[in-house]
Amino acid sequence: MALRGKRIFITGGAGFIGTTLARRLVDENEIVAVDNLHRDALSGTDLPEHPNFTLHQGDVLDAELMVELADGATHVVHCAAIAGVDTVLESPVRTMRVNLIGTYNVLEAALATRDSVERLIEFSTSEVFGTYAYKVAETNVTTTGSVGDARWTYAVSKLAGEHMAHAYKDEFALPAVSVRPFNVFGPGQIGGGAIRAFIEAALAGRDLTIHGDGSQIRAWCYVDDMVEALLLALENPAAVGHSFNIGNARSAVTIYDLALRIKRLTGCPGEIVFQPLHYTDVELRIPNVDKARELLGFEAQVELDEGLERTIAWYRSRRPALT
Repeated sequence: MALRGKRIFITGGAGFIGTTLARRLVDENEIVAVDNLHRDALSGTDLPEHPNFTLHQGDVLDAELMVELADGATHVVHCAAIAGVDTVLESPVRTMRVNLIGTYNVLEAALATRDSVERLIEFSTSEVFGTYAYKVAETNVTTTGSVGDARWTYAVSKLAGEHMAHAYKDEFALPAVSVRPFNVFGPGQIGGGAIRAFIEAALAGRDLTIHGDGSQIRAWCYVDDMVEALLLALENPAAVGHSFNIGNARSAVTIYDLALRIKRLTGCPGEIVFQPLHYTDVELRIPNVDKARELLGFEAQVELDEGLERTIAWYRSRRPALT
């Protein structure tokens, strides 16, 4: 049953997934969003003008603000985080601060309004499975990578946040759920990511640059499917106390194949070129989503080419001079 008449607090509410989720919920619910606007997917949408939507510019490191904004919330969705390989490599300390302390602040804020909170969703990441993850299930062993390799500060911080969310559920009966997104993409995507980089280069007629040899494999999940999983986790009582892989194993391709598809779909005249990797990369990442299928009824609906076509169309619409 769809959520109606709820007060939903979304951290990272101006981000890619947060904005997409808010647009699905805003007609029937009150949405309170907080974001520092470091990655702003909200601008250029009609969401800020909706009478049910309120954006507060702020940071999850502000514990008092989190308590204030979460007050009276029935549902909390904690999307805010430092993400993106380049950002993490540049700012490993801030990554740990925001992802660890920020998650703690949101959990404490939810706890402070426990009388009203029906569900809290905490975002983890597929990175917790390390460099090689083939059809990994939630029960598979997670890894934290090599100490001193800044790449893994993100995975470690998100895994710690996941442990915290489960601890708050076990010790304080906070109705927490963790989700592990696998390579989400789609219209409105901001920040880094291979799909955005390839599409923007292709629409500009430039070469598509692959870091490494292009043999890395990813399973791509369209943002509407990700949001559908979030809605199921928000609504279904069976979700509480669990972690869920969210992705689309059918959309697994090499990075080279991804570049070829985008080149074909855009009609890009540029070439595919290669650059050496300057960071530790993930070789293989494909989820097992049986648990989400069985407990939540989740099934990804949008296949890779269809999702790419929709995403390309969105980027093209923002470049009206291109045909």
